[in-house]
Amino acid sequence: MALPCVILDIGGVLEITPEKGWVQRWEQRLSLPPGTVHARLGDVWQAGSLGSVSEHEVHARVAADLGLDASQVDAFMADLWHDYLGTPNDELIAHVRGLRRRCRLGILSNSFVGARERETASYHFDELVEEIVYSHEIGIGKPDPRAFDVMCDRLGVRPEDCLFIDDVMVNVEAAQGAGMQAHLFEGNTETIARIAHHLKAAPAVGRRGFWEQRLDALGADAPGFSTGMHS
Repeated sequence: MALPCVILDIGGVLEITPEKGWVQRWEQRLSLPPGTVHARLGDVWQAGSLGSVSEHEVHARVAADLGLDASQVDAFMADLWHDYLGTPNDELIAHVRGLRRRCRLGILSNSFVGARERETASYHFDELVEEIVYSHEIGIGKPDPRAFDVMCDRLGVRPEDCLFIDDVMVNVEAAQGAGMQAHLFEGNTETIARIAHHLKAAPAVGRRGFWEQRLDALGADAPGFSTGMHS
């Protein structure tokens, strides 16, 4: 019997990422008209989200297109990542941590080159779920249906067994089109209740989660494996 599966987005779901106005502050600092940064760097943002440029190339384009020196580029990118990473949604993260023995868990994120390293260092999402699929690593972003196919392939699950959670309606609709159940994130209370409903509706047979099955397969004393979370 197939295990139920929960797949989550990062920005706006596992991370709280309100608009902080950092781009506008840079435009004011550089005496640029509003909208200039995104107009000049829009193709870089797109390329970075699909992994077709390196971080070094991003830095070079920022320097060239905005006329910044090396120290300014470093400060600009530091502001970008501070805004990108936001703050952890601790309540939802703690709830997902508690699901590890009950279902398969994954993350599907539209991302930017360099995100995995920074999010792993800051939030240890790699220890929270079994698989993380980043758009910049597979060259495909939501709402492209192929992104959902990759996620299911990585987890070895069927779309119909999955609940996908995202804060963008077009991505929710795309997940539904791919055969998944989907939930628009608008707050923790409703989302936690939707997850509970998804797990309750799953067949009782085979509910022992991936983490317990993996422990059984490896043996309780297997080196290098722990069911505990990194603090």
